Amino acid sequence: MPDEQTVSRLSLENLVESLLFVADEPVPISQLAAAVDARPQEVKTALLALEASYQERGLQLQHNNGRVQLTTHPLAAATIEQFLGLNSQQRLSSAALEALAIVAYRQPVTRPQVDGVRGVNSDSVLKNLLFKGLIEEVGRSEGPGRPILYGTTSAFLQHFGLASLRELPPLKPEEPEPAVSAEPRQETIDQPDYEPTPLPENGG
Repeated sequence: MPDEQTVSRLSLENLVESLLFVADEPVPISQLAAAVDARPQEVKTALLALEASYQERGLQLQHNNGRVQLTTHPLAAATIEQFLGLNSQQRLSSAALEALAIVAYRQPVTRPQVDGVRGVNSDSVLKNLLFKGLIEEVGRSEGPGRPILYGTTSAFLQHFGLASLRELPPLKPEEPEPAVSAEPRQETIDQPDYEPTPLPENGG
């Protein structure tokens, strides 16, 4: 067992890495700072150093809503699935990808807002994305009826091989704002009217 003197010789970067390794979910930077008795800014600096060291390795850091998580590199996904005997992740339908792209770029967003952009009722699609853990409820709007607000999750980042939402492909500035339909029709076929910027599919 390492003694206290050995532990004290570990750098802040090493200590933060150890905490992220054992964490089973994304961790707030404030919680990491409290655990290592350091200021949040010092932890952020340590995280930047870790990210730099992971550039040529099979790990990466994911950032989502002020939380950070240590994950495997997305390019290793197929090898890891084969090693663990897992089936490849089921691909999302075009309707699911369309709704997910709207949530990703406009979050937090309500279902009526997603309906308005797509021009179809998105209730079942959003329920499916919730079930898959790719989106989550993040609050309620202050508008009439206080509809639920949706945002993406860390599982969304993992699915598409993103380290943070900043890595989403930029929207084309010349594209006009999608028209909002006053009365969304019921979805009957999997052929969306609105084509958002494609998300980077990570083979899953």
